[in-house]
Amino acid sequence: MNRFSRKPSASHFLRRLLTSAAVLFAALFFLTKSSDSISATTTESQVESLRQAIVRSAVHCYAVEGAYPESLSYLKDHYGIDWNPEAYVVDYEITGANLMPSVMVIPLDR
Repeated sequence: MNRFSRKPSASHFLRRLLTSAAVLFAALFFLTKSSDSISATTTESQVESLRQAIVRSAVHCYAVEGAYPESLSYLKDHYGIDWNPEAYVVDYEITGANLMPSVMVIPLDR
């Protein structure tokens, strides 16, 4: 046995354990925060994608039929627009047959 080597004390072991635990909790915290940020970004892009799809279909309808669709149900029936009503609320306001309708998509909290 080497008489110059010291046996690790209990406080040294406890300090290393607490340091490891602190690093682990910090890593989990930052991972959770980044996951929330990615989720928010994904939701925003889904909302914008749905809004653009509705607008494109309305413009297509105008080009083919000469008037913007009167309702979202017309877009659903004739142009294949569909979404999850439990996840999004879509506000489609038409002001005239030859004026671009206002489209707003609002995500619902799940």
